Amino acid sequence: MDQDTDGDGPVLRTPRLLLRPWNPADRAPFAALNADPQVMEHFPARLTRAESDALADRIANAIRRDGFGFWAVEIAATGAFIGFTGLSVPSFTTHFTPAVEIGWRLARHAWGHGYATEAARHALAHGFQNLRLDEIVSFTTTANQRSQAVMTRIGMTRDPHGDFQHPRIPPDSPLQHHVLYRIDAATWKHHSTPEPQ
Repeated sequence: MDQDTDGDGPVLRTPRLLLRPWNPADRAPFAALNADPQVMEHFPARLTRAESDALADRIANAIRRDGFGFWAVEIAATGAFIGFTGLSVPSFTTHFTPAVEIGWRLARHAWGHGYATEAARHALAHGFQNLRLDEIVSFTTTANQRSQAVMTRIGMTRDPHGDFQHPRIPPDSPLQHHVLYRIDAATWKHHSTPEPQ
C-alpha cells in the first residue's frame, strides 16, 4: 500500500485518490456536501456551515490524536476535495462497541465512479496491515443500499444478529434501525489482493 506521512498523519495513495489529513480549504466543499439533501438522506438532518466546520475539526483532531480517522479524500489528478473515507472509533455505546468502524461520505458529483470502494479498500488495508486491527465494522440505516453495496464490495459481511437501534437517533425516527457489517483480519487477508509495496 502506497503511504506517506505529513505532520498531521498518514497519507494513503490509491490509483486515483489521496486520503490525507484535512486542510482549511476543505471546509467549504465539505459544508456543501453536508447541506445536500441527497448526500444526507440517511442522516437525521443536514448540517449548517458551523456544524459542518465543527465536525471537520473533530475529525482532523482525531487523526492527529490517533494517527487514523476519516481522511479527507481528493482526486489526485485535480486536487479536488470530494469528501471523506476512513476509520473511526464510534463515540456511542452499543453491543459491538468498543470497535473501529470504516465509513465514507462523498459529494454527489463523485458518486458512481467507484471512489468510495477504492478509498475504502485502502482504508481497510491500512487498518489491518498498519494498525494491526482484529476486526473492522461498518453500519448504516436499513434503507441505505448504496453504502451497503460498498460494504459488500470491500469484502464485509452483514451480521443480521448485529442489527441495532442507533442510540443517537430518536426512537420515533425511521433512521434509528441500523444494519451491521463486519470483516476480520483473517477474512480480509484471505480475500484481499496484495497491495504493491
